[in-house]
Amino acid sequence: MSTHAGSGRASLQPTRRRSSTRQHGESDAALAKLGYVSELPRNLSMMSILGLSFAIMAVPFGLSTTLYITLTDGQSVTILYGWLFVSLISLAIAASLAEICSVYPTAGGVYYWSAMLSTKKWAPMVSYIDGWLTLIGNWTVTLSINFSGGQLILSAISLWDEDFVASQWQTVLMFWGVMLVCMCVNIFAAKYLDLINKICIYWTAASVIIILVTLLTMADHRRSGAFVFSHFDASASGWPSGWAFFVGLLQAAYTLTGYGMVAAMCEEVQNPHREVPKAMVLSVAAAGITGVIYLIPILFVLPDVQTLLGVANGQPIGLLFKTVTGSAGGGFGLLFLILGILFFAGTGALTAASRCTYAFARDGAIPGSRLWSGVNSRYDIPLMGLVLSTVVDCLLGLIYFGSTAAFNAFTGVATICLSTSYGIPILVNVLRRRKATQHASFSLGKFGYVINIATICWIVLAVVLFCMPVAIPVTATSMNYASVVFAGFFAIAVIWYFVSARKSFTGPPVVSDAGPDEGLAVDSHGQKPIGSAGGQEDKTLEESKIA
Repeated sequence: MSTHAGSGRASLQPTRRRSSTRQHGESDAALAKLGYVSELPRNLSMMSILGLSFAIMAVPFGLSTTLYITLTDGQSVTILYGWLFVSLISLAIAASLAEICSVYPTAGGVYYWSAMLSTKKWAPMVSYIDGWLTLIGNWTVTLSINFSGGQLILSAISLWDEDFVASQWQTVLMFWGVMLVCMCVNIFAAKYLDLINKICIYWTAASVIIILVTLLTMADHRRSGAFVFSHFDASASGWPSGWAFFVGLLQAAYTLTGYGMVAAMCEEVQNPHREVPKAMVLSVAAAGITGVIYLIPILFVLPDVQTLLGVANGQPIGLLFKTVTGSAGGGFGLLFLILGILFFAGTGALTAASRCTYAFARDGAIPGSRLWSGVNSRYDIPLMGLVLSTVVDCLLGLIYFGSTAAFNAFTGVATICLSTSYGIPILVNVLRRRKATQHASFSLGKFGYVINIATICWIVLAVVLFCMPVAIPVTATSMNYASVVFAGFFAIAVIWYFVSARKSFTGPPVVSDAGPDEGLAVDSHGQKPIGSAGGQEDKTLEESKIA
């Protein structure tokens, strides 16, 4: 196994690879101005990134595995209108991130943006904390996708044996198996990731259409339009009706979370300042539409809610399919389509997590950074970053042996960590009067302030909402431990920064055409970032523009 152990910074090592095409050269030159050497092959297209983002969100899979949340907290109104509401909010967040990404297209993503948008004084700490939130969010999203996928695979057995309930060790072993498959695809099929991401779009679209037609044609019992579009029942939750609706938004928010993760793929795309922002926004729009098309037929054929909530394995979608089709085989046929989406979701989430690990380690923010930031010359991927992400998730899966309730909190933690990490650069951009993005190629224009502030308000509310238990009264097994886990991870990042990292961590590199120690980094549009994370003099945008 041959691995490059360098940091990937332009000022620390020579360029390993130069593209023969003009587009590659321009993208690599733009990346060098942001302080990094291009180490990864630029073989992904905009459609591929769109497919990757779409895969990570995995709409039918995500909505299916979290269906119990909205069946408890409001049913039809929460399922349908909650989805529409969160889709619009997610579109605003994606647009806000896309605007910043068009100025700073690097694999560091929100971590890098936070540093470049901040002042010299605050850049290292803000970027370090945001980087850890992003990394934890990437790891826990991958964990929750693949673990719920393992549960869904085992739930298929109950289609034939209704008394079957998977044991803890069976569930963990299945989860490890899913993780192993996703890791192997990322290693041995790395050169086919572009094709895999594109296939995901067609598989998901075909699956939604097949499920829609099958359910509506085979159902013996159909709900009324009044039930689908206006029924609200939160009696199973114990929460007041209005609050139950907001607690139930976790289903949609968890599903519509991964769009920001694809920023970690910027260094594998040609013209990333144009293609990645477009992919972010289009993927959320496509996911929103897909969700509506998927949810409405399910609501029209929804069996008895209490029966679905009584499923021992906590995954009612298989029973729903079996009930509507009238056979275990028919139910499994539809469930197989969802499991196919799991393959794309788990693989894509692990891909993004490995790139996030690589980018953060490249700047020395992770213990053993030289190892985790290496790029394997045989597979052209950050192999050890991929291995670290896989091992961390497999170890976190062991928590299931101690407490199933504590493990379920990772769904909320993933949503909270990623949402918070998205909110930090948006907030800093607003506080700095949006100067860095006023000439962005993907610009929100005069609506920028309104969209940015709305997203920040939602993220603050979401952090509170997704720490709430799905139902009350609360017991030790039904408690939502997301707040505890999130606070623990956040506290560790802050404490470690002040104890150790602040002495050595200076944030992303800040270089210019004049050399690594002179001036500020120049972005791909000829602008210089407002603040310096590397100890350079802090300047306003007007002072730092290139004549």
